[in-house]
Amino acid sequence: MPNPSNKVSSPQRPTSFPPQHQNQQPGIEQQMKPLPEAVSPIYQPAKKLQDKVAVISGGDSGIGRAVALAFAKEGAHVAVIYLNEEIDAQETKKQIEAEGRNCLLIGGDIGDPVFCQKAVDQTIHTLGRLDTVINNAAEQHPQNKLEQITPEQLERTFRTNVYGMFFLTAAALPHLTAGSTIINTTSITAYHGSPTLLDYSSTKGAQVAFTRSLALNLIGQGIRVNAVAPGPIWTPLIPSTMDEQKVANFGSDTPMKRAGQPSELAPAYVYLASEDSSYMAGQVLHVNGGVIING
Repeated sequence: MPNPSNKVSSPQRPTSFPPQHQNQQPGIEQQMKPLPEAVSPIYQPAKKLQDKVAVISGGDSGIGRAVALAFAKEGAHVAVIYLNEEIDAQETKKQIEAEGRNCLLIGGDIGDPVFCQKAVDQTIHTLGRLDTVINNAAEQHPQNKLEQITPEQLERTFRTNVYGMFFLTAAALPHLTAGSTIINTTSITAYHGSPTLLDYSSTKGAQVAFTRSLALNLIGQGIRVNAVAPGPIWTPLIPSTMDEQKVANFGSDTPMKRAGQPSELAPAYVYLASEDSSYMAGQVLHVNGGVIING
């Protein structure tokens, strides 16, 4: 008979946040209150990615950090690409290495194809191989009206969110083989839209189309492409792009009445990178606090 005293309780997670704002994107995780939960206290690794190598854009904080740490717990070595958040990147590296895994930090802008090629080359040179590409880095700039979105903002948002995804994946493809995986971070906004994130939502819709099309393009090579569409998740992007009152109420409009934590997404990426998902390609997993998605 199971022993009830051994039952592990689910952690209690915040339903609201102290008002706060950071003045610069992409935001610093170490300055957030409370800190995002990068690792769930009840996560049980099973060495599903033993000695694999993953490259994760935006891997220094938020969702990317949670995924990097989950991969390390599952036995993978990780190359973390970040823009300029050195403090967060070093903390992620420290935690990955505490799991006995290797971590390579690569700072730069994925909107630059030359940088993406150098990042992949450095990963191969240092870590020896590449099995999984996680396109996770993104930026957003809320505007109340379409005409407030400047050509410069539009180009910048697409360059990071869409071009960067193309550039990093293209650089990685010559090193991927049958059994390799590509996982893209899209968003609930691709399906439900957002009145103040017009350009961002458009990039997320493009990412869904890219995921489905690339999956069909590569399936004959045994390379699987899938995506995760998060709902509202407590990451540095929130206090760095929203005013204090929106931050305080962030995520309260979901059926679960709270924002998600990065740790609650990480297992979805482990699943899509492992053989557990061997019959999945061109799909999007929706981790969004109970919002029903049609289409």
